[in-house]
Amino acid sequence: MTVTLADVAARAQVSPATVSRVLNGNYPVAASTRERVLRAVDELDYVLNGPASALAAATSDLVGILVNDIADPFFGIMASAIQAEIGGVGGGRAGGERLAVVCNTGGSPERELTYLTLLQRQRAAAVVLTGGAVEDAPHAAAVAAKLRKLAEAGTRVVLCGRPPAPDTDAVALTFDNRGGARRLSEHLLGLGHRRLGYIAGPEERTTTRHRLEGHRAALEAAGVEEDPRWTVHGRYDRQSGYEATLELLRRDPSLTAVVAANDSVALGACAALRDSGLGIPEDVSVAGFDDLPFSVDAVPALTTVRLPLAEAGARAGRIAMGREEPPPGGVASVRGELMVRGSSGVPRSAGK
Repeated sequence: MTVTLADVAARAQVSPATVSRVLNGNYPVAASTRERVLRAVDELDYVLNGPASALAAATSDLVGILVNDIADPFFGIMASAIQAEIGGVGGGRAGGERLAVVCNTGGSPERELTYLTLLQRQRAAAVVLTGGAVEDAPHAAAVAAKLRKLAEAGTRVVLCGRPPAPDTDAVALTFDNRGGARRLSEHLLGLGHRRLGYIAGPEERTTTRHRLEGHRAALEAAGVEEDPRWTVHGRYDRQSGYEATLELLRRDPSLTAVVAANDSVALGACAALRDSGLGIPEDVSVAGFDDLPFSVDAVPALTTVRLPLAEAGARAGRIAMGREEPPPGGVASVRGELMVRGSSGVPRSAGK
């Protein structure tokens, strides 16, 4: 037999209105009363009617997490950390839990907008967008409009590892991609490298532009004139790193270092160098970005920039749930840490 809200009220010895207030969280209820209601819900295994509750309340118990590629550890780590923080004060009990839905856009701007629309229709309690944004004015305007509508409906919006979205009320936890990329290239330049190949990500992504700008700033500060042949764009995956490295070697076989857009790309670069008969770092140094879990287990271990992905994701989750105050001004920059490991070394040509 179906358990009703009235059954829960009778078990807890409270009114049906009090049960509704506890489950919807939209009205103050004494702690002892709330505990009785939640105990009755657990004992009777009462299932709240989600759609009906969403219609009655400003928002539902749904939280959307948008990622470009859930198979990429960069996004998987953040999504996992966000989800771990959205359980709410109920500790997994009725009335406190949230349903996390990971929306995999595949890097498609159209799919990103579709998911935002669907989450708006579901009256999501919160939406967290992860990773870089697409640098396209019409798309940016469309996303901003969606974020404003979500915020107006009571949805908390948090951007994690994504640039701020002005005039949207979205909180932004940004990664210092420029600064991290600059420190990484400065490290290689400090070792004596002067011919650095760079494997960039997709040209339309903010992350790609910011990291490339940091790299170029380091070259300029060191007085190294960049050769147009030294930059190749590709996807943020291992295969792209492999193909791009072969292209860089074809363009300029005298390169002494390869800087990759991220660690997955760097792994592909390492494989291409080995298949070309080159040693790492004896012949060519390699550097990545993000410090994904496999970076330290690569042979040799990758020199990279560690982004605190789990920490940033957890903070985004707490802000999305209203359990942590947003940073002043709604924006906080998260700095990366340079991790120097065996894949970078002094070039053979140093001092010549």
